Amino acid sequence: MRHGRKDDTMRRFILDIDAFMNYVVRALLAFGLILGTSATWAVASSDATAAAPASSAASGSAADHAHAGARCEEAVAETVKRLRGHEAQDVEFIGAKRAIAPTQEEQLGVKGEGRYRGPGNTGGVAFSYSCAFNPQTGATSGVVLRETGSARSAAARPAWQPDLSTFTPDSCEAATAAALKDKYPRVSHIAFDSGTRQLRPANDQHTNFEGRGAMVRAPGMPAMPFGFSCEFETGNGKVVSVETHE
Repeated sequence: MRHGRKDDTMRRFILDIDAFMNYVVRALLAFGLILGTSATWAVASSDATAAAPASSAASGSAADHAHAGARCEEAVAETVKRLRGHEAQDVEFIGAKRAIAPTQEEQLGVKGEGRYRGPGNTGGVAFSYSCAFNPQTGATSGVVLRETGSARSAAARPAWQPDLSTFTPDSCEAATAAALKDKYPRVSHIAFDSGTRQLRPANDQHTNFEGRGAMVRAPGMPAMPFGFSCEFETGNGKVVSVETHE
């Protein structure tokens, strides 16, 4: 009789252990499935989060470039109208010629071409420009304007010209702009008048390139004229010296 009770007790104990183990196994399996689903969601969320900044950065860069182009064209148009007055009633830009690239000063450098027209120049005057844009402040600076062609400049072309196969006026005008920026660190606009360009022979087989322009020495100041003289080596076009006078 006692043996029968012990056997029944033992069988119930074994059954209880089996039930408990089955419960543990089911719980562990359920926990593993939840953990796996959570891990999968976490990875997907992490991937989406990682991709978001890249997408945002790319769109932000494109937006910065578009803003830089628009702001620099506004600054250049303002410069043209300020320096040329009624001769520049209509200013237009060539979108295909616009180039934007980052600079060492964490700004965006904008270069491009355009043309302005007025009552005195119905054929228009072509120009090129460069400008710096600060994405943090939205401000523009360092506007440099070069008139590259007009009926007036063709009529004023001197009879004597050296071999310019290794030289362009841009070299001297860029050196002049750099000299003016050194002299006036806050200069905001510089424009060169292509109609005043003159070439003269100089000593030591050099050539002297002279011209005039106008600049704004600091934001808010009126435009003022300047003249420059640039000496370069006739054989290779290397700029030797630059002088400016205001």
